[in-house]
Amino acid sequence: MNTNDRAITALVMVAHGMVHTYELSIPIFVALWLLEFSTIDLGIVTLEVTTATLGVVVTAGYGLFGLGALPGGILVDRLGSRRLITVCLLGMAGSFALLAVAPGVTAITLALVLWGVSASVYHPAGLSLISKGVADRGTGFAYHGIAGNVGIGVGPLVAATSLLFLEWRTVAAVLAVPAVIAALYASRADIDPQAAVDSDSAAGDGGDSKADAGVDSLGEFVAESRTLFAGSFALVFLVVMCSGLFYRGFLTFLPELLGRIEGFDPIPVASLVPEALRSLLGVQASGGETLAPGDYFYSGLLLVGVVGQYVGGKLTDRFPVEYGLAAGFSGLAVLALVFLPAASLGLGPLAVVGVFMGMFLFVVQPLYQATVAEYTPAGTRGLSYGYTYLGVFGVGALGGTVAGVILEYLSEPALFLTLAGFATVGAATGLYLGRKNARP
Repeated sequence: MNTNDRAITALVMVAHGMVHTYELSIPIFVALWLLEFSTIDLGIVTLEVTTATLGVVVTAGYGLFGLGALPGGILVDRLGSRRLITVCLLGMAGSFALLAVAPGVTAITLALVLWGVSASVYHPAGLSLISKGVADRGTGFAYHGIAGNVGIGVGPLVAATSLLFLEWRTVAAVLAVPAVIAALYASRADIDPQAAVDSDSAAGDGGDSKADAGVDSLGEFVAESRTLFAGSFALVFLVVMCSGLFYRGFLTFLPELLGRIEGFDPIPVASLVPEALRSLLGVQASGGETLAPGDYFYSGLLLVGVVGQYVGGKLTDRFPVEYGLAAGFSGLAVLALVFLPAASLGLGPLAVVGVFMGMFLFVVQPLYQATVAEYTPAGTRGLSYGYTYLGVFGVGALGGTVAGVILEYLSEPALFLTLAGFATVGAATGLYLGRKNARP
């Protein structure tokens, strides 16, 4: 990677890590909200707080995280990535500051909505910046994904650990600070966002007349969208929707679900202190704050995704991405079917399945990101990634509602069977794309 490649990669790594730090900290709070709040007062009606209603609340924020990606993608092509990344970071900081003072679930919903709107512009901005500014694109996607997974794993870990000592609103306030610092860095980074496109054009390799054009009007937006979906991008969009539904459906209630499994019972923090020290301090082993093992299993599973992101990114430079998608989704389908049976056998088998789930859950991400770049022109790359994350996080946000409703009214096996269905559709679509558009 050259100097500009490294500068861009560093910028998107910081921003991507922050986005997912906040995103995957939210499920840690969900388990606490289920305990703290009993009703949601909407003025004209009062609702009971259940996994189903909180699933809808979380979907509001996560849904806008995806829905805002489409207008965000259009803005990227017109305003540039750096500006939108900076706005994204500042907006997320504000949302968690609002969360810190939220008195009830209605205010929590507003905070999550603000987070979703702010975070929604990141993926089209960051991925467009890599695809047009980084010459070694596959490696750029890999490191970008690794940073995202560090945020995905470290965010819940920091939140869960902080909650041992601080009230959840205080934890939310503390989490708002790093995004402000990251925004300052993003606004000052020295980068050339068009370096890879300019290089390709000079070499006679890009020749895309729309390399710098973007979308200027509603008519052009409709025309470019029609062109995208008239081809194979429509199938790529189906793949990313399957990824989003599986991702959100599996992760939204995972900490709460793990708490139901034998072996994940809360552990008094005092019991982890040596007996001699407990006697000296006069502390009972069964009293005080408790540690939730499920939260740390959840965080560890997400951290394993670093390996999946790296492997997936490297595979995009070596093998047809369509077949990589088929293999990745096939693995997810199998793992969804064996997750609960493994849990019934004990913590050891569950840990093994959790490691593979963490890897496969994220190995598909750089693969579909690179697939989008393969199937779209550089000039509307922001629009293309906008549609991509409309599918991943917009449509995919419904996975949280689906999971909440299934857990409330059906069963855990029904949830994992549904997840396996999403993955099977993704695998079949990837295989079809590979056969239809065979490349060496």
